[in-house]
Amino acid sequence: MPDTPIKLTSFSHGGGCGCKIAPGVLAEILKNSAGFPVPKELMVGIETADDAAVYKLNDEQALIATTDFFMPIVDDAYDFGRIAATNAISDVYAMGGTPIMALALVGMPVNKLPLETIGQIIRGGEAICAEAGIPIAGGHTIDSVEPIYGLVVLGLVHPSKVKRNAGARAGDVLILGKPLGVGVLSAALKKNVLGEDGYAAMIANTTKLNKPGKALAEMDGVHALTDVTGFGLAGHLLELARGARLGAHLEMAAIPLLPGVEQLAHDGYITGASGRNWDAYGKDVTLAATVTPAQQALLSDPQTSGGLLVSCDPASVDEVLALFARDGFGQAAVIGTMQAGQARVTVA
Repeated sequence: MPDTPIKLTSFSHGGGCGCKIAPGVLAEILKNSAGFPVPKELMVGIETADDAAVYKLNDEQALIATTDFFMPIVDDAYDFGRIAATNAISDVYAMGGTPIMALALVGMPVNKLPLETIGQIIRGGEAICAEAGIPIAGGHTIDSVEPIYGLVVLGLVHPSKVKRNAGARAGDVLILGKPLGVGVLSAALKKNVLGEDGYAAMIANTTKLNKPGKALAEMDGVHALTDVTGFGLAGHLLELARGARLGAHLEMAAIPLLPGVEQLAHDGYITGASGRNWDAYGKDVTLAATVTPAQQALLSDPQTSGGLLVSCDPASVDEVLALFARDGFGQAAVIGTMQAGQARVTVA
C-alpha cells in the first residue's frame, strides 16, 4: 500500500460512492420537484434514474451528459483522482457511448492540504482521461471544507444504439462485469486492517474503465445496461426491474466477489451507506434463508466505479462474456435472470 503522509480520508465524513444520499432520502427530497418542459430531443432524462442524460443532436449522433464527484475513498492522492475519474466516465459507457471530453470538478481545503497533494489528485484524473482518450477541457474549483473531486463527462452515441436501464425483457440473463465488495474494502481500509493485496485488488477494480459498454451497445441481444455504483447491486438492479416492470432473480453463489470481502463483511467491516441502502429498498428484496447477513450486506454494498450490469437475450450470453474477457474483465459472470412479475429482486 502506498506510504501516504496525509490521510485524505480523515478529511471527509464519507468516501467514494458511499457519499451518495440514500435512495429513500433522495426520493423524499425529489418527490415534490416541479415538472418542466421536456424537449422531444431529450431521449433519456430522469424518468428511470438512468446513468446519464441523452440528447439527440441529429439522425446520427446523440449527446451523453453526466457528472459524478465524491470525497476520498483512499488516502493516496493519485489513486483518489484515478478512481473518481474512472467512476465518472463509466456512466457514458453504461449508456453505450464513447466519451469525448471532460470537465474537472475540484473542491479542496486549500489551507489544510499541500498544493502538491491537490495536484496529485488532478494528475490521477488526467491519467485516466488519457487512458479513455479524452481531454480535460476545463472545469471549476472551489475552496471546500472536505476534499471533493470528480468530472463532468460528455460522450456520443448513435441514437439507435442507446442502452437504457429500462429495456430488460422477461427471460433475459443478467451478467455482472466486475466483482462486488469495494465498500467493504474501503471500510476495512479506514480501520487500518486492509492488507497490501486487498488494497491492490481495490485499486485494480476501481480504476478499470468500463470500455466494453460501447461494444455491448452494438449488440441487438443486449436489451438493458447500467453500472453498479453507490446504491449497490440490489439497488441498481431494482431500478432496472422497475424500469422494465419485471422481476429480477439473483443466484448469490454466482455473484463474483473481490478477494476476502465476504469474511470482512462477516467481521463487521461494512459502510454506513450499505445499511442506509438496505433501509431504503430492502422491503423490495426477498432473500432465501440461506443468504447470510454478510451476503445481504454485499448486495447493498456501495460500489465505487463498479461493473456494468447487462440484461441480454440468452442466445447472446456467450458473446457478452467473450467481450468482457477480451477486454480484461475475467471475473464477469452470469448472476441471474429477469422474469415476468412484480418489480422486485429475489435472491436464492
